[in-house]
Amino acid sequence: MTVLIVGAGPTGLTLACELARRGVACRVVDKAPELFIGSRGKGLQPRTLEVFEDLGVLDAVHAGGEPFPKFRLYQGKEVVWERAVHEMLGTPEPTASPTVPYPSPWLIPQWRTDEILRDRFVELGGQLEFGTEVLGFEQDADGVLAHTNRGEIRASYLVGTDGGRSTVRKALGVGFAGETFQTERTLVGDVRADGLDGRFCHILTDAGDITKRFSLWNLPGSEHYQFVASMATEAVPELSLEGVRSLLHERTGRSDVHLHDLRWISLYQVNVRMADRFRVGRVLLAGDAAHVHSAASGQGLNTSVQDAYNLGWKLASVLGGADESLLDSYEAERMPVAAHVLGLSTLLHQRNFRSGPAPSIHQLDVTYRGGPLAVDDRADPGELRAGDRAPDGLLPDGTRLFDAFRGPHATVLAFGGTRETFAVPTVSLAPCEGYDVTEGTLVLVRPDGYIGAISSSAEVIRRHPAATC
Repeated sequence: MTVLIVGAGPTGLTLACELARRGVACRVVDKAPELFIGSRGKGLQPRTLEVFEDLGVLDAVHAGGEPFPKFRLYQGKEVVWERAVHEMLGTPEPTASPTVPYPSPWLIPQWRTDEILRDRFVELGGQLEFGTEVLGFEQDADGVLAHTNRGEIRASYLVGTDGGRSTVRKALGVGFAGETFQTERTLVGDVRADGLDGRFCHILTDAGDITKRFSLWNLPGSEHYQFVASMATEAVPELSLEGVRSLLHERTGRSDVHLHDLRWISLYQVNVRMADRFRVGRVLLAGDAAHVHSAASGQGLNTSVQDAYNLGWKLASVLGGADESLLDSYEAERMPVAAHVLGLSTLLHQRNFRSGPAPSIHQLDVTYRGGPLAVDDRADPGELRAGDRAPDGLLPDGTRLFDAFRGPHATVLAFGGTRETFAVPTVSLAPCEGYDVTEGTLVLVRPDGYIGAISSSAEVIRRHPAATC
């Protein structure tokens, strides 16, 4: 076995799909008896939709979800206002363009996202084991030996994607610095609700005080709603259907909304923490095992998926013979992103639906500029830089650049054509929207859709670690 992935959530399953489609043998284990059944991280940001298109699951994601609904604020039974996501953020309404095909977030319950990724992994020949708990491990120069409740598993690498309470992180002895919001708790779960009209994020209040709200989100393709309510630590109700009903009545004064069929419920404490290392030898951390933060702004699942997307091609390259130092770029690139997300989510959590400067939540502007894999030797770089997300675009034959990028390979874009040959697919095109480069420029797009190098030199492109992927 080559890679052992501990944790079968969105992070672990994305990484598993990434490795499996590259022919890398991997094994996913999870101590839970089955996939998680709750809605939890229900919003997919535009960049994650692009990742899922590359993984071959976007059609299923679209079929299993719907556009994000508007927010509707109630004062008792009276509707005070309705606002779209972009209006809540104070930003222009997003529209699709040749460079950004999916400009808006997508609503889909996490259990369905997990199922889609699991099915894709199995389709690719993957092996998934529930009820297998990793109890500890040790590593040597050749691999990792994991001890589980079902015996030992030997792997070349181990990746901990086992959540905020990660056993893998704790076993590594890696620090998890940050803060815990001691005075606040958030109650979340899935329940059926009678008495509400329309598909919205229904923000129910008694007197219009949005800080004392009880939110009910319609879930696509389901009769269940996700409920969310934050409260002081000392005011936490009983974690039961009756407890949730009492909280709803207390906060809204309404008796016409009837809750029933509680599918799951969870009480969580907001932590804003990040591991001080994402890699120790042959063991790596990704997703919530590496960073946790408030759910405000819908960044958690999305950041975790992109951890896996960044790590997947690098692990596969190293297992295929690339220098192991390539794995150091995973921490170097993703740690600053995680730190930014911690700050963003904390800002929006503290804002608590109040207006303020509009933050970017779509993750299309995540960049690795200045990182160890960003090579740009132009004397006068334009707006597009090495390390940026490679924009989509329309080609003369009617196909898209994303069509050329799709798959486990890197791609060279040759602006103005070239007689050079490369070990990866090459697309010849003219400078166009999103690519402010001069004739004769070569752009290497990494397997994860980020620009690795921009140069007029074919040798610079060939020397890049992604140039043979």
